[in-house]
Amino acid sequence: MSTFASSFWSADYAAGLGVLFDKLQQGVQENQQVLNIARLRADAEDLYGSKLADIVPATERMGSGFQRDDGASVRKAYEGVKTEMDAAAQSHRKIASNIRELVVNPFGRWCDQHSARVQTAQDDLQQRIKTHDRQADSVRKLRSQYYNKCRLVEDLEEEDKLAFQDPQSEVAQSSPKGKGKEVEVPTIKEPESEEEPEPIEIGEQYYKPEQVKKILTHMLETLKLGETKVPILGTYLNVSTGSDITEYIQAHLGATNVAAAEKIGQDLVEHGFLRLIGNVGNAFANSSRMNYQWKPKTFQLTGIPEKKKTPERSNTLGLDATDSPVGAVGEYLAGWNPLNNPYPNETPSERLRREARESDDRYKASIRKLDALRCNLEEAMVDRLKWMERCELDRLKAIKAVVLDFSGAIGNVIPSLQSTVDQMMLFQETIQPVGDLRYLLENYRTGNFVPRVQIYENYYNNIDGQTFGVDLEARARADRKRVPLIITTLLTYLDDHYPNLDGDEARRAIWLVDVPLAATHHLRAALNDGKPIARETLEKYEIPIVASALKLYLLELPDPIVSSHVYEIIKTIYSTTATDSQDSTRIAVIQNTLGTLRLANIATLDAISTHFTRLIELTSADETYISSLATNLAPCILRPRLETTLTMNERYAYRLLRDLFAHKDDIFGELKRASSVKLREQANTTPGATATQQRGRGFSTDDRSRREMEMERQAAIASATNRSRATSPAPGSARSIRRERSPHRMSGDAGTRFPVKVEGQTSPTHTDRRHTMSRNSLEVPGSFSVVSPTAAETPVAPPIETNGTGRGVELSDKPMDD
Repeated sequence: MSTFASSFWSADYAAGLGVLFDKLQQGVQENQQVLNIARLRADAEDLYGSKLADIVPATERMGSGFQRDDGASVRKAYEGVKTEMDAAAQSHRKIASNIRELVVNPFGRWCDQHSARVQTAQDDLQQRIKTHDRQADSVRKLRSQYYNKCRLVEDLEEEDKLAFQDPQSEVAQSSPKGKGKEVEVPTIKEPESEEEPEPIEIGEQYYKPEQVKKILTHMLETLKLGETKVPILGTYLNVSTGSDITEYIQAHLGATNVAAAEKIGQDLVEHGFLRLIGNVGNAFANSSRMNYQWKPKTFQLTGIPEKKKTPERSNTLGLDATDSPVGAVGEYLAGWNPLNNPYPNETPSERLRREARESDDRYKASIRKLDALRCNLEEAMVDRLKWMERCELDRLKAIKAVVLDFSGAIGNVIPSLQSTVDQMMLFQETIQPVGDLRYLLENYRTGNFVPRVQIYENYYNNIDGQTFGVDLEARARADRKRVPLIITTLLTYLDDHYPNLDGDEARRAIWLVDVPLAATHHLRAALNDGKPIARETLEKYEIPIVASALKLYLLELPDPIVSSHVYEIIKTIYSTTATDSQDSTRIAVIQNTLGTLRLANIATLDAISTHFTRLIELTSADETYISSLATNLAPCILRPRLETTLTMNERYAYRLLRDLFAHKDDIFGELKRASSVKLREQANTTPGATATQQRGRGFSTDDRSRREMEMERQAAIASATNRSRATSPAPGSARSIRRERSPHRMSGDAGTRFPVKVEGQTSPTHTDRRHTMSRNSLEVPGSFSVVSPTAAETPVAPPIETNGTGRGVELSDKPMDD
């Protein structure tokens, strides 16, 4: 039977919840109506008893009559009538008291608590939906800003390409002004000088430029270069004291005394390698108070990088403009930023690119926040809906108990009202809480659980960093595989762990376990990064959670594996064929329809069908399990483009999945050959991609070829229907699943299907989590709580020891280049 958690979903979340809570509020009103009936009946019984009690005192106020006749039989009859009337008054008062004690007071308190539970759940979910909607609006605004910035950057790049072209380029030659004859501009060529550079005199010795370079390089590496702050003028970098320079000259340049060292230092100043700062003039002296700055010429000659934290300044007068205080003040004012702009010297193009990057970062962060809010909202909805389903079932049971207590309060006092009590007991027996709950679900459900993921839409169609919610073909192209890596990895992981489970029943059950959505979202967050999945990550979770994550991935695809575009065609196939049709005719039409899907969809569908047909075969699954499995997986494989009240009750996806299980080899054998031919044709005929296609700004929306192919398929279906009128095998037929006998089964060795586990080893999925609890009719269900699992709380699967049987999934290991 459907449940609240799987029946009241809608695209905006609020519409489905609105229908459910409208029915729950209706139940609150029904509780008040039942309570009012009991309360008014108690008031009426109390009033009736009071009126009966007032009759006898009123007659006794008469002075004559039966008081004077003591022995007559009439008086005895009169006294008996009074006694019975008093007893009737007491009985009706007792009925009123019983109704208040057994029905009105306890049921009234329970009604108030139930109403508070419904209102609390409604307020909580409405607040979560409002938060989610506000974040969704913020995402749309940030996405628009990001796209606008990218367009501006793109336009600027196009303008730069056209504005700054080489006159000799093809574009310039193709312009009207460039079509004439090329004009040769006369140039004057100076004769190249072959003279060697003049030597430099330092300290009465001449050095070649190479020798000077080595000397200066050694000096810069040996001497201490520091900073010196000069009042008013600022701080100078790359400064050495006169005493340090003199000491170096004496130690390495052969100066015998201080005077010879000062002479060499003065030559360095005159040749432009040093300059005096903080004093007037350019004299070199052996003093620790005189500071000399190494000029840029020195760093250019030696190749050592120069520190340029602050501009160089000089206190000398009469020098060129670069060394004057006026130039230093100009440089200081150029760095003045009174508006605190963090990017003062930024060009317009740099500013646009920076703003595009910043808007992209804000858009990504907003998407991540929206995805977290959506997951939390869905988890809260599932938990709240399960909670409210138990509350509603208890409400119906409580009303049934109230009717029983109400009839008992009357029947225990007045036996003469037995016929009325019997009639009320009949009414009580007709109340069916489970049937009423099923009626609510069947008539008011709004849609199945299909999460709507808001993904990050890169301007250049880059999908790195995200896995869930991404188009199947785009994800496969990014993984360079026919089948996305997440599907092949999860299926292979499950194949490897099937042998470690305790029996075929546990292997089959992992796909039907009701896994908490919070646990599935916890694993989803660990896998949703667009990167290959590490096996250590999956080892932290139980096997059913891994299977649930795969189903959630398929549900979050923007378009299901079997595209919603062919839903009406699949519907036509199963609704127009008669019951006695040949399977080959129907399978041929299905094969033709699936052949129009993209190659990634076909390969993924083949991998999933292969996995489940092997599971059914190796575990000897019966018809009941196959039907339950197909029902559970049907929404993951095929969904209508727009879900309505009619499509919710259709089972065409279920019937398609049954045919895929039964005729997998017939369907996909021909599809694989057709796909290979199609790939070779595309490789031979596809021209080179244009620049816009290489950048990939969007997908083509031209669906004319698709409509033509749909018309051809409709004609093929009609012709097949005229030749043979039949349908697929009935869902209840156990012969609809074809089983291929493996060599192990033919040899009679049943143990080779899956390795037998060692005694004492337990299975992570074998724990029975169902607890049967009995509670009274007015008892409140277990307290509501939402628990988000963590990696530390999630049980870790035991070590894996496989000894055969597990095969990889077909078509999953082939790169797209093959």
